[in-house]
Amino acid sequence: MFIFPWTHLLIETRRFAMYNFEQSSLPEAGSNPALVPKPRRWTILAAGFLLLALSLVVIYTSRSALLSPLALVVVAAIGLAALLLEIRLRRDIGVPVHAPSWLNIVGLVFAVVAIVADIFRLNTNLLQVAALGAVACFAVSGVIVFRALRKRR
Repeated sequence: MFIFPWTHLLIETRRFAMYNFEQSSLPEAGSNPALVPKPRRWTILAAGFLLLALSLVVIYTSRSALLSPLALVVVAAIGLAALLLEIRLRRDIGVPVHAPSWLNIVGLVFAVVAIVADIFRLNTNLLQVAALGAVACFAVSGVIVFRALRKRR
């Protein structure tokens, strides 16, 4: 009946495929609550506000001011705030992750010293060292938090 002996296998396979074609192979969304997407409204709003803050810093700052060490401190502080806000708003983290508070306080102290040195026109070396210290503290704090998040996966 068949020219080639293996052709009947192809026909039977297609028949079973057509038989199951009309049946739904995916479960309904109501029967599987794990597939329901989680609302991410607050994290999206927080990310939008942080992008707005960064855009305001960039738009309303002159080009020469963006080369200032204080602009670097402000951008680093906004980035750290974004990371800490993300940790606060995420619900899928099993064990809470905490940023080292002492390191953030040292970073804030460095940032305040840099601002005071700029306002009162103190030594420019003090301004640059304080700004570098603030950025370094914020960066190390962010790295510690990211590392803790990667360990939790």
